[in-house]
Amino acid sequence: MTTPRGARGAVPRHDDRRRSFPQVAPRDAPDGRFAATWWGNAWVEALEDTALDPARLARGKAYAGRGHVDAITVTPGRVVAYVHGSRPRPYRTEIRMRTLGDEGWERFLDEATARPEHIAALLDKDVPHALEAITGLLPAPGDLVPDCSCPDDGYPCKHAAALCYQAARLLDEDPFVLFLMRGRGEQELLAELTRRNAALSAAETTAAAPPMPTVPARAVFDAAERAVLPLPPPLPAPDRPGRPAVFPPDPDAPDPLALDLLASEAAVRAHAFLTTGHDPVAALTPWQDAVRLAAAHPGSGLTASTRALYRDLAYALDRTPTDLARAVAAWRQGGAAGLAVLEEPWDPPAGPFDRARPALIAADFPAFRPWRNRLSTESLQLRLGRDGLWYGYESDAGREDWWPRGAPDHDPVGALTDLLGR
Repeated sequence: MTTPRGARGAVPRHDDRRRSFPQVAPRDAPDGRFAATWWGNAWVEALEDTALDPARLARGKAYAGRGHVDAITVTPGRVVAYVHGSRPRPYRTEIRMRTLGDEGWERFLDEATARPEHIAALLDKDVPHALEAITGLLPAPGDLVPDCSCPDDGYPCKHAAALCYQAARLLDEDPFVLFLMRGRGEQELLAELTRRNAALSAAETTAAAPPMPTVPARAVFDAAERAVLPLPPPLPAPDRPGRPAVFPPDPDAPDPLALDLLASEAAVRAHAFLTTGHDPVAALTPWQDAVRLAAAHPGSGLTASTRALYRDLAYALDRTPTDLARAVAAWRQGGAAGLAVLEEPWDPPAGPFDRARPALIAADFPAFRPWRNRLSTESLQLRLGRDGLWYGYESDAGREDWWPRGAPDHDPVGALTDLLGR
C-alpha cells in the first residue's frame, strides 16, 4: 500500500535549496562591528554603501540587535523574514539579489578544487579571499534589493535593514548560506567539489613526474680519487607556475588577499623568467605595474575585495581610485601602449592623422575637432597612439571626462564603429 504524501511516517523530502533558520539571538560583535567575519561585514557594507538614509540604517541595526527579526528563510536569490515594528502585526520583509550564473559557478568550482587548502577552508566554514575575488560571490553596492510590506518607502526601510543585518550573522555561522543565496545548495556544492577533487587527484596521479636522475653513491665514492662525476641534468621547467601558500586573516598582518595576489604574481614572473629568460614586468614603472595588477584582478573595483585593492594601490602611488579605474580601462584596451595613449598627448607627424578626418566624414560620422593626437566631438574621441592604432574614448556631453572604450584599430572608422557598437 502506498503511503499518501504527508501521511504519518512518510519521510520528508530534503530541499537543498531552501533553508529556514530560527530567530537569531542578539549578541555583541568584536570591535563594535555587527558581523564577526570578513564576508559577513562585506555583506553589511554592500547594504550600507547604497542606503539613502543613515537614520533608517541605525534603527534597523537597533531592531536587529533587539531581536525583532523572526525566523529567516533563504532560497536562491531571496532572504525572507517577518520583522516586528511599531505595530502589533509584523511586516513581511525580503532581500533579493541575483544568483550566480553557470559560468560563475564553474570558475568557483575550478578554483576551489585547484587548491586543496580551499576545500579544507570551505569544510571549516571559512571563505578564502581568493575564491571571492575570482567569482564575486559577495554583493557589490546596489546588488541587494530590499522589499517590505510596511508603508515606508525608504531604501531600505528599517525592517529591511534589520533583516540584512541579521542575515550577516547567518553568514558568520555558515558561509554556505551565502552560496545558497547565490543559487547553489550545500549538499549540491559538496558533491560537485568531491567529484572534481577525485577527478583531479586521478589525473595528477596518472601524469606523475618522471623520477629524478641520480648518481649511485658507490660510484661517487669509488671515483672520488680519480675524477669528479658530472652532475645530473637540470630538472625540466614546470608546465605552470606554482601555487602560493594560503594566508589566513590576522588583524595584525597585511591583507591576506594582497599577500596572495603578490605571491601569485611572483610565481608567474619566476616561471616566465625560468622558461624564457625574460621578465615582462621588469621594465614597467611602479604606476604601470600597479595598473597591470589591478587590470588582471577580476571585479574591476566593484566587489569589496577589489575596492580595497584599488584603494590601496591608488593611495600608495598618490593617485585616486578613479584615476586607477580609468587607467585599468586603458590597460585592458591596449596594454602599456593603451595606458600611454591615456596619459601622454603628443604631436603626430603628417600622414595618418591628417587623413583620418576626411575618412570619418566620408563614413557619415560627425565632424571631429583636432588637438594634438586627438579628434573629438562633444561625447566621442579618437586618439592616435604611437603604435599607429586609433583608440576610442567616450564622455558625457559637455564634460572632459574621457574613458577608454572599444578595441583599437589601424583604421579610425573601424575604431569608431567598434566604439559605437555598429
